Amino acid sequence: MHKRLGPLKGEPGRTVYAEGAARFELPAETIVVIPPFGLAHARVYETVELGPLFEALDEDHLVAALLVRLGGYAVGVFEGERLVASKVGTRFVKGKHKKGGSSSNRFRRRRDEQARALIEAAAETAAGVLEPWRDRVEHVALGGDRAAVRQVLADPRLAWLEPKALERFFTVPDPRLRDLERLPYELYAAEVATSAA
Repeated sequence: MHKRLGPLKGEPGRTVYAEGAARFELPAETIVVIPPFGLAHARVYETVELGPLFEALDEDHLVAALLVRLGGYAVGVFEGERLVASKVGTRFVKGKHKKGGSSSNRFRRRRDEQARALIEAAAETAAGVLEPWRDRVEHVALGGDRAAVRQVLADPRLAWLEPKALERFFTVPDPRLRDLERLPYELYAAEVATSAA
């Protein structure tokens, strides 16, 4: 972001900081940047003013992460981009059954039991890992499977996470430690949109 926008500093154009975004109206194009954790600054400049945007982009945050899918979960806490606490786990959950009949009911019950055990283990782990950080966590990153995450968040010990959840839901095919360690690359990425003037 610095490399792309830096050369525009002080150039003719209009800069509008409003509603959590920075809008740069240049002679040839308009660039809108939305920082991942918002932007409190609100003001209009008659030149390209990058300071408030770069400050917001460079700021580190304490972020809790909860990634859950049927089959595994990963819980972590990031100080900036550094993972300072984490725990991951896996639980076998059978796939869907193709045939009907009484065996499919047995299969469904077994699958439901396995899914419930995974959700309980994920909630227990999340409560244990995140509780010590509760008063300092600014944002919560959720990812994996929405239904599974919703079930984990139903645990009363985790009620404090949802109000701090980022709007963006992170796609994680299989929550493991490596996925958790890669999360900051997505977490700190700003949304950028350009259009011709």
